[in-house]
Amino acid sequence: MELRHLRCFIAVAEELHFARAAERLHIEQSPLSRAIKELESNLAVQLFERTTRRTRLTWAGKVFLEEAHRVFAAIDQAKASVKAAATGYRGRLRIALSDGIAQPRLSALLAQCREEEPEVEIRLSETPLSQQIKGLNSDLYDAGFAQSDEVGEGIIAEAIWSEPLVIAVPARHPLLVHRRIPLDEVLRYPLVLCHPETCEGFWQQVKRVLRTVDAKPIVVDRVPTLDLMMTLVAAGYGLGFAGESQIAACRNPDVIARPLAGRSPMLTTYLLRPEIEPSEQLSRFIDRVSPVDEQASNPATVQ
Repeated sequence: MELRHLRCFIAVAEELHFARAAERLHIEQSPLSRAIKELESNLAVQLFERTTRRTRLTWAGKVFLEEAHRVFAAIDQAKASVKAAATGYRGRLRIALSDGIAQPRLSALLAQCREEEPEVEIRLSETPLSQQIKGLNSDLYDAGFAQSDEVGEGIIAEAIWSEPLVIAVPARHPLLVHRRIPLDEVLRYPLVLCHPETCEGFWQQVKRVLRTVDAKPIVVDRVPTLDLMMTLVAAGYGLGFAGESQIAACRNPDVIARPLAGRSPMLTTYLLRPEIEPSEQLSRFIDRVSPVDEQASNPATVQ
């Protein structure tokens, strides 16, 4: 098996169309088909189900796609590590980020790390929670941040940051008459929610809040990032859920933060790491996280 086989496989798996995949790779379709046949022969499994009308991944193909992405992620990390060593770095921490964690806190933490240990390179990777957990278990990442502690065996999840979960409201929306908005009033209006697969931990926490009332949300869109959610809220497509600091960080005058009525639900961020003895560099990184929570809160202004 060669890397070209994996590149061909990933292209076909993502396009689910041999002609488009060949165009993406800038090759003819016949060598692409041969590469896939060679790969299937080498693995002794069928990766694709092909008919005259469509191409789709088999279950084995879906599993192999994840593994192929991990191979190229490891190669990219190796290249980055060599380049970092050549420019003077003497250490490295690989940190995964999921769920669009609070940017002011992360910025403050990274600034502190850079000031105290400038010789240690910190490489950040944005990834869905499920991929972060796999990466932590397979030594692809040293630690990560996510908004879920449902991480399975072998991973430690430590609650580190908490902030109120608030409603992102378009400017001039009728709900702005409330200083604190009842949840049942929120659910009378369309919602723009983050996609459960790309913001899994965040969605788990929002879902728990939605279950406290006997009403079905009106969901007009599910988006892959909090930034896109804020864009659609500002455009008046619907209301959204976010952490206070996330709304403040977007700095959009057309999005107003409003707390929920009653006791405000809290949005919790967790530090995830493998359940093994951390390296000295990782231990110092973990030690820096708690003070950041005290000095970096940047709440949204309630208007």
